[in-house]
Amino acid sequence: MTKKCIYCNSEIHDDRALDVCNQCGVGVWGEKMFNAILKNMGEANEKGDLCNSNLSMSEPPSKFGNNRISFG
Repeated sequence: MTKKCIYCNSEIHDDRALDVCNQCGVGVWGEKMFNAILKNMGEANEKGDLCNSNLSMSEPPSKFGNNRISFG
């Protein structure tokens, strides 16, 4: 399955954890920060620390965790 950049919709050919192409990533965050983000998210993905945000919206909200917001 090919992934697409969330900003420009171009194809991303590598298996990165972030759905942003190099051109958009550098344009948004700058080269140094974008490379750090890719590195850290890649390491987190390898460890299994990233959760899949592609959740089914047919699930009841209670399945997604605490849906109550408390302000004190």
